[in-house]
Amino acid sequence: MTCQSNSDDTTLEMELPGFRFHPTEEELLGFYLKNMIYGNKLRYDVIGFLNIYHHDPWDLPGLSKIGEREWYFFVPRDRKHGNGGRPNRTTENGYWKATGSDRKIVSLSDPKRITGLKKTLVFYKGRAPRGNKTDWVMNEYRLPDGCSLPKDIVLCKIYRKATSLRVLEQRAALEEELEATNTTTSSPLSSLETISFRSPKEDLVPSISETREFFKKEIEEEKEAMVEEKKDIIAKENKVSPASLQFPVGNEKLAELQLPKIINDWTQDQFWTQLNSPWFQNLTPYANILNF
Repeated sequence: MTCQSNSDDTTLEMELPGFRFHPTEEELLGFYLKNMIYGNKLRYDVIGFLNIYHHDPWDLPGLSKIGEREWYFFVPRDRKHGNGGRPNRTTENGYWKATGSDRKIVSLSDPKRITGLKKTLVFYKGRAPRGNKTDWVMNEYRLPDGCSLPKDIVLCKIYRKATSLRVLEQRAALEEELEATNTTTSSPLSSLETISFRSPKEDLVPSISETREFFKKEIEEEKEAMVEEKKDIIAKENKVSPASLQFPVGNEKLAELQLPKIINDWTQDQFWTQLNSPWFQNLTPYANILNF
């Protein structure tokens, strides 16, 4: 709180040590708000006039004329739909949401006389109905309904809700956990982290790439074996060396293979006669049956 005095066209500001602005609810309504609405000029300008809905709550302490833990403002009521509409309490980054019903403020000297009404609101970040609740609270004071007032103005007290030690510890632990997670994900991988560890069971199971290479190699070997087999057949038929045979490359068609004549009696095949085994001789009756 400062006092001003004019001396030789100079303004001196003098602080009042120990001064605290801590009015009662009846004083806020019956003295400060009432005098403001009816245009009665006060000697000391301790409550400023500001549309607080153009600012976020954490910016309001710096815009207040006085206050350490509580900040007071005269606020015009900005209604959505004219005089009968609901007040617009939306800010750029959030909104004020009312909690419970309005409470009547009565005079201490005359409990039957209502001096005004009090509404409690909490600030939420984001947009309704999915906003995040904060610890910023507002008490909105207004004169009783039904009064013919020259100005539609309310008096607002802004403060932060007292937070328990347990909640503060939980917040600190959560922030440390998030910071550690961000540090781990953003830091380069160490030499140990780049090593791939697998269990013995996982080592027994080949990977997809290993399986593909295995089947690819098997198919190539099978193709080579088929080619060599065809070379042998053609070489036997033409009585040439298999190494001298060359197959056409690209889209050229292979010459039609001349297969040897089929021998009806398979026991007369040169391959089987070379064996000349008594076991095959015993199969002769069965061979006759097969060569029907």
